[in-house]
Amino acid sequence: MRPPRKRVDFGRGDKVEVCSKEEGFIGSYYEATVVSHLDNGLYVVRYDTLLQDDESQPLTETLFPKELRPSPPRVQVSHFSLYQCVDAFDNDGWWVGQITGKRGSSHYYVYFATTNEEIAYPSSKIRLHHEWLQGEWVLSNS
Repeated sequence: MRPPRKRVDFGRGDKVEVCSKEEGFIGSYYEATVVSHLDNGLYVVRYDTLLQDDESQPLTETLFPKELRPSPPRVQVSHFSLYQCVDAFDNDGWWVGQITGKRGSSHYYVYFATTNEEIAYPSSKIRLHHEWLQGEWVLSNS
């Protein structure tokens, strides 16, 4: 039996990440800020990098609490290890992948199982992958 999921209440101005469930975007997380917490339990967020269709202003969306997580901890690393689970910043969001090699002194190849692609990124665009489990951040061991 799984332990009960800890509830996290976000307030106006809190930095969060939105987990995409849309086809083609599964496994990606987008940075956002909580605009309001509605009486029905939903949250209104404003994305940091996504724009409305007319590109006039940041995209705002109303979401269920289960679609949000706090921003993960930023852990400074001097290098990434082969097969380490990471997130790479691309197409306005963070995508879960795995280190498959190194190019030069500061670029790493990241493999994405969801798209079967391997792409090189500068280390500044890669972070350690954390899972949000029962209200706690856990460093991914895969």
